[in-house]
Amino acid sequence: MTTTADLSHVLKKLRLSGVLETMELRTRQATDDNLSHREFLYRILHDEVERREAKQLYLRLRRASFDSAKTLEDFDFAFNPRVPKSKLVDLATCNFIERNENVILVGPTGVGKSHLAQALGHRACRVGRTVLYTSAQEMLARLRASRADQSYDRALARLSNPDLLIVDDLGLRPIEHDEPIDLYEVIRQRYERGAMVITSNRAIEEWAPLFVDELLASAAMDRVLHHAHLVVMEGQSYRKPKAG
Repeated sequence: MTTTADLSHVLKKLRLSGVLETMELRTRQATDDNLSHREFLYRILHDEVERREAKQLYLRLRRASFDSAKTLEDFDFAFNPRVPKSKLVDLATCNFIERNENVILVGPTGVGKSHLAQALGHRACRVGRTVLYTSAQEMLARLRASRADQSYDRALARLSNPDLLIVDDLGLRPIEHDEPIDLYEVIRQRYERGAMVITSNRAIEEWAPLFVDELLASAAMDRVLHHAHLVVMEGQSYRKPKAG
């Protein structure tokens, strides 16, 4: 007679030991509902699929390094009716990632750019895409530091490999020294190979001077805007103290 230990040993060899978590419940259900062997097998294997998908989602969300847990569902579109909800819902299908396109969210401080950028990243994780979130300042600081310890190629690859790279608050502070070149390299590496979401308080017309060099700016902006969805966000700041 097959024991639980025997079954556990076989399941571990098949890397299906998670099946044991619901085996007792499904066995009792099969008896109570008179399930066929085929239906019983389907249900315990479906449990394992759900466990694996949940684990993979957890890992994708953790590796994305989001600043906070933000979703489209908890964004208050009613607060700022001028934020283009239909456009953002359409982007949340993540088809732009499949096409290696960019999303650019521009607008004043506090209108929800970072929230929506991370919400799009969260959606991407849920549909099985790899994502990395970083502020522009942190990204450029890491690349600058990597030059010192000879790990530049590895640091650049970390930014190039995910299906979606989210760069938050571009242009919040001046870009100095080798940073314009580093920013260009990130853009160049990802051009038509991976999608980006970029947020900025600066209008698109103000981006070129960030690169200092006119030719570098032209090359970078041409790549950023070639396959881009520009979302201009206007309205009140969510951080503004409420009256009363």
